[in-house]
Amino acid sequence: MRFATKAIHAGQEPDKATGSVTIPIYQTSTYAQPEPGREGPYVYSRTANPTRTALEENLAALENGRYGLAFSSGMAATTTILMLLSKGDHVIAADDVYGGTYRLFQQVLSNYGLSFSYVDARNPAKVESAVRENTRLIWIETPTNPLMKIIDIKKTARVAARVKAMLVVDNTFMSPYLQNPLDHGADIVVHSTTKYLGGHSDLIGGATVTSDRKIQERLKFLQNAVGPVPGPMDCWLILRGVKTLAVRMERHDANAARIVSFLQEESRVERVYYPGLGNDEERNIIKRQMRGHGGMISFDLKGGFDACKRLLKRLRVFTVAESLGGVESLIEHPASMTHASVPRNVRLERGIGDGLVRVSVGIEDVDDLLADLKSGFQAL
Repeated sequence: MRFATKAIHAGQEPDKATGSVTIPIYQTSTYAQPEPGREGPYVYSRTANPTRTALEENLAALENGRYGLAFSSGMAATTTILMLLSKGDHVIAADDVYGGTYRLFQQVLSNYGLSFSYVDARNPAKVESAVRENTRLIWIETPTNPLMKIIDIKKTARVAARVKAMLVVDNTFMSPYLQNPLDHGADIVVHSTTKYLGGHSDLIGGATVTSDRKIQERLKFLQNAVGPVPGPMDCWLILRGVKTLAVRMERHDANAARIVSFLQEESRVERVYYPGLGNDEERNIIKRQMRGHGGMISFDLKGGFDACKRLLKRLRVFTVAESLGGVESLIEHPASMTHASVPRNVRLERGIGDGLVRVSVGIEDVDDLLADLKSGFQAL
């Protein structure tokens, strides 16, 4: 099946009990067993739930993987992946990652005996130069958050394989519709299903997908033992959102391209960060591993934080809010919002200045979005 068909049907056969076309919400905590010690496929909903099973099978199919797991948030999925490691293990991470990921690594997991190095992962040689004897995992996003750096998954996977480390790719920005990291050598794909997969800003969730049986068995054990699972209602909402993922991503992509063209002509914008605006090497990577540019844009605004506050306060169609990937257009100031937990000197060193603005382009009429931006810039 092709993507749009899988999005609607994978893991979602009509309900055997009633014939319901839509997967039911199995709002239960426990299940009757035929007799003591003789368990059926479902025993307790922390361990497994039919609505969650449908979602996990669906997400695995969309990422061209064998196994999927659903979690209560993207950070819960991330934390569970890092629990595959042991005290004393070392992680190499791309230097431009989501602020919540950086906070988890530096302020939480480093207290439990893991160590982290951050490199510009666009250069595989820099990734390899950061390898230590105890390196067990390489963590990247592509495009990165918020500077939209493009990382070659296949080349990074080769480095990981040489040093016997797992490669994890956060694919939240692209969604499975525009990129499938497992096809390029990643061991695990992670998503915040809150974003494009859910698509309607009405849930919190996360997911992992892998084709490695041993990795899956350990992640499944941790999912049950630690308990970071979503409720059946959230699983149902994600399944509902996924059904329209293909058509939504096409609109996100098209709208973002129009807005990028506008921003490039705006005199008060110093620089636009967007997949496809990089050098020839980045464009070649995009052709190999992506099927579009997505709906995320960042730009540096002249005038720093004060100018950002004036612009964001003026907008009426764009909503000032964290998160991304919903049908509505969101705009935010990374330095004071999504990346506020990153120390200022680290932010500046990595290019996240006080004038950086990040945009999640929604699926509204693009002319209304452009008119809103023009009105905002006129107020500066």
